[in-house]
Amino acid sequence: MQRYLSGFLAFSFVLLGFVSTAQDTSNVTSVDPDLLNINSAKIPKEYTIHSITVTGINTLDTGIVQSISGLQVGDKVMLPGGEAFSKAISNLWKQRLFANVQVFLTRVEGNSIDVEINVQERPRLANFKFVGATKGQAEELQGKIGLAKATIITENMKRNAVEVIKKFFAEKGFLNTQVRIEEQADRTLANSRSLTFFIDKGDKVKISDVVFYGNQDVSSAALKKKLSNTKEKSRFDFSPDSIPHPYGAVIRPTVHDYLSNYGFLYPSKTKEFLDPYVKLRPFSGAKFNQSKYEEDKEKVVAYYNSLGFRDAQILQDTLTFNAEKNRMQVHIKVKEGDKYYFGNIAWKGNTKYPDSVLAAILNIKKGDTYNIDLLNKRLGKQLSPEGGDISGLYMDEGYLFFRVEPVETAVYNDTIDYEIRVTEGPQARIRNVNITGNDKTKDYVIRRELRTVPGNLFSRSDLIRSQRELAALNYFNQEKINPNVVPNQDDGTVDITWDLEEKSSDQLELSAGFGGGIGFTGTLGVTFNNFSIKNIFRKEAWDPLPMGDGQKLSIRYQSNGSYYHSYNFSFTEPWLGGKKRNSLTLGANSSKFSNGGYNPYTGRIDKAAADTSYLKATTVFVSLGKQLKWPDDYFSLVYSLNYTRYDLWNYNIFAGLDSRNRVASNNVSLRLGLQRSSVFDPTFPRSGSNFSATVQMTPPYSLFNKSLEKSANPYKTPEYHKWRFNSEWFVPIGKPMGAEKSRQFVLKLAAKYGFIGRYNKKLEISPFERFQLGGDGMTNYSGVLGYDIVALRGYPVFDVSDPTVNNADQTSTSQFFTIFNKYSMELRYPIVTQPASTIYALTFFDAANGWYSFKDYNPFRLRRSVGVGMRFFLPMFGLLGFDYGVGLDRIQAGAGLKNASRFTFMLGVEPE
Repeated sequence: MQRYLSGFLAFSFVLLGFVSTAQDTSNVTSVDPDLLNINSAKIPKEYTIHSITVTGINTLDTGIVQSISGLQVGDKVMLPGGEAFSKAISNLWKQRLFANVQVFLTRVEGNSIDVEINVQERPRLANFKFVGATKGQAEELQGKIGLAKATIITENMKRNAVEVIKKFFAEKGFLNTQVRIEEQADRTLANSRSLTFFIDKGDKVKISDVVFYGNQDVSSAALKKKLSNTKEKSRFDFSPDSIPHPYGAVIRPTVHDYLSNYGFLYPSKTKEFLDPYVKLRPFSGAKFNQSKYEEDKEKVVAYYNSLGFRDAQILQDTLTFNAEKNRMQVHIKVKEGDKYYFGNIAWKGNTKYPDSVLAAILNIKKGDTYNIDLLNKRLGKQLSPEGGDISGLYMDEGYLFFRVEPVETAVYNDTIDYEIRVTEGPQARIRNVNITGNDKTKDYVIRRELRTVPGNLFSRSDLIRSQRELAALNYFNQEKINPNVVPNQDDGTVDITWDLEEKSSDQLELSAGFGGGIGFTGTLGVTFNNFSIKNIFRKEAWDPLPMGDGQKLSIRYQSNGSYYHSYNFSFTEPWLGGKKRNSLTLGANSSKFSNGGYNPYTGRIDKAAADTSYLKATTVFVSLGKQLKWPDDYFSLVYSLNYTRYDLWNYNIFAGLDSRNRVASNNVSLRLGLQRSSVFDPTFPRSGSNFSATVQMTPPYSLFNKSLEKSANPYKTPEYHKWRFNSEWFVPIGKPMGAEKSRQFVLKLAAKYGFIGRYNKKLEISPFERFQLGGDGMTNYSGVLGYDIVALRGYPVFDVSDPTVNNADQTSTSQFFTIFNKYSMELRYPIVTQPASTIYALTFFDAANGWYSFKDYNPFRLRRSVGVGMRFFLPMFGLLGFDYGVGLDRIQAGAGLKNASRFTFMLGVEPE
């Protein structure tokens, strides 16, 4: 029987009572008489579906299409008047898989009918691209637009894509972006299309003016500072244009209007310098972003609230746009309202602490400017890691269920009285402490750092301190160390789960080269920061290394061919005995400098003469550290016993010492160090400080052996006392930015001082353990002599003593100073803060100098430098970084920066 299309039977659909197509179709040239008899019938009759055929399918399964339609063989349908076929079309249309849906009756025989479901599948997405966007913009759009290959192309999908593109460029200041979509068939996938988005960004729209109206008590300049993302374009505009007032007639601004709008509250002082119509915009402007503009308006209202204007509101704001110049004016009309003040503050419900204690912590007195945000912050309704609020006071004593609510009790004139209602609740004890995510690190290594111990009262400060201690280990992703606190008010307990994400903290140092006549040069070093020495002989623990006990093992070899060899080894157990934070460090190193057989007369290498001139140093040391409880538990005391033997052969580096024969020196010293550290993120500290004061002493040999004063080798048993002071502060600047609030400017301030003295005035100051300044601060041959190598970016080594004296005129003794000062300041900004890597940029200012004696010491005579740098922390390589510094005191007239600037590189550790 011939198939009949629904487009031809449009008049019959009314009689049949159902719609058989989702779109118009072509006409049919012939009609079955039996079907016409059905269509002409006026009394509904029941028919049975004998068969169902699905046509038009390209990729879908026919059974699925039939199942979605809801029609089944054997179903009873009423014709005309039934709803079975209209529901079938509706069900298929809802799936958004088809561009057209039709239902045909292909046979009618008695009470039996055959049904055909004809569909036209929507095309699928084969590929898409952007034309008119940069490569970087296209990559960002791919993540935002949400398109994936092989998905169904719908009008809604294309419309959403266009909206996302326009919004993306609008946030960048392109408010007039136009998008056109071109659709082409693609042969790589059946029934597929490729989409090309043609993007016309147009020009950026800049804000020419931001004008406030209605502000009487707060200047426009102060309000504009709160519009951090809505700024005026920077320029000096001397045109006397009128400003169209959006709330009235066009106004011609006076000098007072302009000056007050830009922060000059006393125009009479500047009137003689300025034309009446000069618009001053001394700072750079910003593009317009609608969403950020809405946020900025909220900041304006919040700022008014913080000043006591709790009824302040923005009555109206208008944006006027000049299409020809792509300029926008922002007009904001505010209503300030009255300024309010705090009145009487009463306490209710507190039994643990008296009113006087709570009032002292709140520190809000009658007559203070009303600020609801400040009140909530002091009450602890806005949790702060620093504590110092009412909630923190209670929660540190176990009152986890503590609640506090400020309630206005009276508002009279410009004064507001408050009643602070306190619900203390029961004290909560810690029941269970669970740890998850530590695949390598042993539980006990983590638990010994935690202050949240089962059975103890809950303490918010202990929780925050535990979080910081775990971050300081550098075994875990600092951004994801968040305890899950689950209180149980029924039994007054709390469960804490530490969900951790491990990261690699081991470091590899590797470099190599080969030179003719020199041989192998390079460095090979490994540092395991979470080592397990007790499992080193257990084969099953090597996966790939025995790890997880929190110990540190470092091995390093460095060579410069036949000229220099160095071996270093150290091992640290941070919890000696396992019960207290008492550290033990054992270490040894051996270094040798020689002439490598170089003959200065022939300019050649003579391997037979390789050991005819050398300097050799061998060191062993043991160090014990102890955490203190007073003044607070951030303090620690470190004892270190050091022994170094120096061997010299034809190596004249000390004045007055004949080393043509072998000379030996034995340096035994005791080092005491008091330090305090509240920095918990070693890779990128955001807050806290580091302080250390150390003294290193040898026995006063000359007091017991006067013959040393006349000895040919006064350095056989060197004597000295050496003092060091270091301090660092990390101060966050501004508010955290980024999606995870992990990007924030941090200011680092540092000051360092060092001095080495002698016991006996008849002896020279020890040639060992002095200070070397300049260069990149990396270890060089001076490190063999125990020198503290202090970096000064922008200056070569030794070029730091007297800024008023030419470097060529300086004596050799000024190379190794006995006194030094250094001050530095860095402004840092994180670019990447992920477990896989931490990257930040910095700009710096350094000032330092060294002196040979106190007679010449002048702490204000310093070498200064400025510059920029980058730091990269990679899991296996540790620190990689570089700085570009300009020595300000090396700049010579007419020479520019060519001879005054230097690049410095660092690997492994931050130079001192």
